[in-house]
Amino acid sequence: MNTPQRKIIHVDMDAFYASVEQRDNPSLRGQPVVVAWKGSRSVVCAASYEARTFGVRSAMPALRAEKLCPQAVFVPPDFSRYKAVSRQVRSIFERYTHLIEPLSLDEAYLDVTTPLRDLGSATAIAQEIRSAIFEQTQLTASAGIAPNKFLAKIASDWNKPNGQFVVKPTMVDAFLAPLAVGKLPGVGKVMEAKLAELGIHTCNDLRSFGAEPLQLRFGRWGRRLHELAFGIDQREVQSVRATLQISSEDTFPVDLPLDALEPHIRRLAAATWQGYGKEWQRHPGRIARTVVLKLKTADFRSLTRSLTGAEPPTSEQALADIACALRARVDLPVQTRYRLVGVGLSGFAEADGSPAQEDLFLSATPA
Repeated sequence: MNTPQRKIIHVDMDAFYASVEQRDNPSLRGQPVVVAWKGSRSVVCAASYEARTFGVRSAMPALRAEKLCPQAVFVPPDFSRYKAVSRQVRSIFERYTHLIEPLSLDEAYLDVTTPLRDLGSATAIAQEIRSAIFEQTQLTASAGIAPNKFLAKIASDWNKPNGQFVVKPTMVDAFLAPLAVGKLPGVGKVMEAKLAELGIHTCNDLRSFGAEPLQLRFGRWGRRLHELAFGIDQREVQSVRATLQISSEDTFPVDLPLDALEPHIRRLAAATWQGYGKEWQRHPGRIARTVVLKLKTADFRSLTRSLTGAEPPTSEQALADIACALRARVDLPVQTRYRLVGVGLSGFAEADGSPAQEDLFLSATPA
């Protein structure tokens, strides 16, 4: 019996948080809206398309956004409203499939290989979903349609905003060959620069370089890049996903030196341990083996230090002790000041020691 070709839709709301604000406050329409608390410690949660024309982007320091766009209208985020709209959108998805994998409040994968309502094609389903979203919420969404998750996510960005793009199975090779490697999920500026040093700029270059040389240089990730260059992605849409990392973080009112962070680390370790307990209730038997300490310096440089010990942490105090000890692995000058600290647990495995299934591209990207 032949397995049917997967039909995956990636739906991504357009400038979600900012669009909700513009919808609910007509005076903001057409204005460069930045969703963020204004101030030296804040970062941008979302930017309207009017603000993006000035170079304002999500996760950017609010002060930089203000310099790039002095006329920007800053609006504090209201996550209760965003979550309410997200639930409305989810209810629309559920008309077409039970296989829904949310990535954040504003985007999700849908497997419509065997849809609840057959409209003849995944393209038609995506169009109807987008129309229903607009009719019900007065917000626009973009969609990518493809035979797998990786391609669908790339395609959803192709005709933004308020558009959709389909990558048919017969189009995959031609579509990917000229694609810049920076478009591949997981390839950031640093990795893009490393690939450029090897003369690799496009997916076609990745194909030509070969899987074995890429693996020698970058480990399993190198081989994975080679697969992506050919459009290979076997990941299923997972309607229920276990957490890959549990963490808590905090931005300080005043930058602090490394040796002043212990009470904050212990406070955040307590919050993380509480979250770990809730995850255990949902997925008994999944054990976190890696402790992660996250730091961000006053000049917004981010760094992490982690430890996977022979035995996983078994108490809040053990987690806090390990996280505090990880400060010794920070080799920045002693006068360095830090604006943020976080404590996390990752490296989940089943109780029998087998690794928990992970999603390569899981992220929490601001809207």
